[in-house]
Amino acid sequence: MAAPRSIPSVTPSVAPSVVLFDLDDTLFAHRGAVADGILRYLAALGGPFDGVDTARAVALWQELEERHYHSYLAGRLDFPGQRRERARDFAAAHGVPLTDQEAADWFGTYFEHYRASWRLHDDVLPCLATLEGEFPGIRFGLITNGEGSHQQPKLERTGLDGRLERVITSAAFGVAKPDRRIFEHACTVFGVRPGEAAYVGDRLRTDAIGAAAAGLTAIWLDRRDAAVDPADAADAARLGVLRITGLAGLPAALTSRTLLARGG
Repeated sequence: MAAPRSIPSVTPSVAPSVVLFDLDDTLFAHRGAVADGILRYLAALGGPFDGVDTARAVALWQELEERHYHSYLAGRLDFPGQRRERARDFAAAHGVPLTDQEAADWFGTYFEHYRASWRLHDDVLPCLATLEGEFPGIRFGLITNGEGSHQQPKLERTGLDGRLERVITSAAFGVAKPDRRIFEHACTVFGVRPGEAAYVGDRLRTDAIGAAAAGLTAIWLDRRDAAVDPADAADAARLGVLRITGLAGLPAALTSRTLLARGG
């Protein structure tokens, strides 16, 4: 997907008064913490996990997270269940069968290693500071697919809880991204129209296309130069999704969009 140049179907007439963010892999370095966590846990486990191909182990663990977390979002598993299934499938791939309780315990111990690696991306705090300087009075919020009880400790550990005015979770609202209703709900909570808000997330369809369809200025944060499905690329172009490769580019993207909307 090329660098953003298009104007969205709904363009703000003024600078956004609210910028909403996704959490994992947008602000919070989730993939890195997951990789560090599973490798530390495997090293501590030893036994059948000695000598595993670390790259394959990380890839499998991340693939299982993607698969089972989406089963949770779709209502096929509850939140503890998707954790148990991730642990069970990973252990089984290494010849270790787990009961439900063993899988829950396995994941719980992994989670402590994951927690030890929690951190923000390096560009987060500088970006927020720049936005506050360039857009006086700007407000920040979060829309995340998941449980508040799972996400809130990340915000507290990294200090983001003091920078975000509102946190909207799919578990509390009952609808997950990319459904436009959760984006519209967030705007209602902030008391702004969708055209007065921007949304930034690392998933093209779940975050950016969903937000753009709801009328927000949508920014896709493509940190990893991800391959794009042609249908997603077409929808993103039609809806005027902006693409940045790091949060350092967000202030300029919002400034450019505002100037375009004003005819500047």
